[in-house]
This record gives sequence, C-alpha cells and structure tokens, in this order.
Amino acid sequence: MDQTKEINIGVKTQRKISKPDWLKIQLPNTADYKWMNNTIRDNKLHTICTSGKCPNAAECWSAGTATFMILGDICTRSCKFCNVKTGKPNAVDSKEPFRIARSIEIMKLKHAVITSVDRDDLPDGGAAIWAETIRKTKEKNPNTTMEVLIPDFNGLHHLIDQVIEAKPEVISHNIETVRRLTPIIRTKAKYDLSLKVLKYIADKGMVAKSGMMLGLGETEKEVIESMDDLLKAGVSVLTIGQYLQPSKEHLPISEYVTPEQFENYKKIGLEMGFKYVESGPLVRSSYHAEEHINALKQKNC
Repeated sequence: MDQTKEINIGVKTQRKISKPDWLKIQLPNTADYKWMNNTIRDNKLHTICTSGKCPNAAECWSAGTATFMILGDICTRSCKFCNVKTGKPNAVDSKEPFRIARSIEIMKLKHAVITSVDRDDLPDGGAAIWAETIRKTKEKNPNTTMEVLIPDFNGLHHLIDQVIEAKPEVISHNIETVRRLTPIIRTKAKYDLSLKVLKYIADKGMVAKSGMMLGLGETEKEVIESMDDLLKAGVSVLTIGQYLQPSKEHLPISEYVTPEQFENYKKIGLEMGFKYVESGPLVRSSYHAEEHINALKQKNC
C-alpha cells in the first residue's frame, strides 16, 4: 500500500508522509507522570517537555530529569520548526529563579536541563536571569547536575560569560540544521554565529553540546559536514533526532529518517571524535541528558 497521499495547500500540492511505526508512542498515564505535571502547573513553570510536545517526557521524568523553560513562554523569534509561541513577551519575572530551584528540589531531580525562549527585547537577552537561575538552583540543589540550553545571545561574549561564570556542568546551543537550510528554518539565528558561540563556550573550558534535527530535506553529506563543523568548534556532545511537524503552520516533514540511518550517524560521529552521540528518531536535545554527564565523567577519568 502507498504510504503517502496528496494534499492541497493553497495552489501548491504537498506530499504528506505517513508516520512510521518506530515513531508511534503510547501517551503516558502513570501516577508519577500526573504528579510531575501537577507540580509544574502548580508552580507556574514552563517546560519544553510540554511546550515542545516532547515524545520522551514520561521517560525523562521517570529517570529524574526534566527540562525547564525560563523567561516566559513567548519567544521573540518565529523559527519555522518550533512549537513555542511567538510574539511580544511578558515582563521578566524576578522570582522565577527561586521557583525553578524550589521545584527541582520538590521533584528530587538528579539532573535538570534549563532552556529559554529568545528574548531579543531585553538589553541583555535575559542573561542576568539565566545566571541567577543557575546559581539559585545550585544553592538549593547541590547534588543536582545541570545542563543549560542557551540562545545565541547575538554572539555577545559578555552575555555568554554570565552563563559560563555560573558554572553549569554542560552548556548547549543547538545548530538545529545544516548550513543550506538554516536561512529557511531559522528566522534570525545564523549557522556561523551558532558555531562561534559554541567555540567560545568550548574555548572557555566548558563542555559544549549541540543538537540537530533531520527530515527537513538535508542530505547525508550535509549532515556529516555539519557534524565536522561542530567538532571543529569544540563540541563534545551531539544529539541528532527526527523533526516532527508541530502543526500545519510549521514546515512540513520532507522525510522520516530510518533508525538504521540514525545509528549510522552515531557511529560516524563517534569515529570522528565526539565524546558522546545520542542519535535516534525520538531523540531531543535533553534526551538522556543525565547519561551525557556520567559518560563524560568516565571518559575524563
């Protein structure tokens, strides 16, 4: 049976691809999942687990990991792949760092991932809140490791330094896609600027991490070229996952990459010299994030 069907969008005809079995997951309905959801709601927190419709939320929450999104839930950029709302953000909440730290304590998280919307409306891009959130979290949860997934801060070193000086265990910034597709997929962020941000992080002695999504029309050659660019920038941890279209208004999926091809990229990445590669259809930036920390510790022994 044909796995695709034609649908009309305006004057253009677009080919809709049926979701393969390896991407079909059962929605969680456990007591732990409900408790975590209620905790997030009651503490008025924003998580990329929910805003980004992450398919791995239940697995990560069960492993004692969650990804929090700070600086509100409205982004000043409107990237064509992202499900986060875009528009004029609300005022910065100065109490948010304390709430994040307290919630991580309540949830008894072993590892916390913190990300944010882009706040190009703020003079510092939100760097001060970023630094305070990291500090408060460490003060209240000294045994919890932390990864921060930061925006590009327009490449301004003094803003990136505020994050670095707060000393999270891993600093991540996603390149998202290959060079050719970047202008189509990302509204303001630039491919080379992202590489420069990652190189600055690595040159400062921090663990630099990045992520890519596939299925937007990239070629295998382009993926490997981007992996090489990231490695040269000093990135040691790489995640590669399948792009999933959040809504009809977002970019359509060009292809569903097979699990075998994802495994091939993992093998290539490790052979190239990355210390850790997480590659699979359901992989997201923070997927198995706690394992990245442990693996890096073992390799650095």
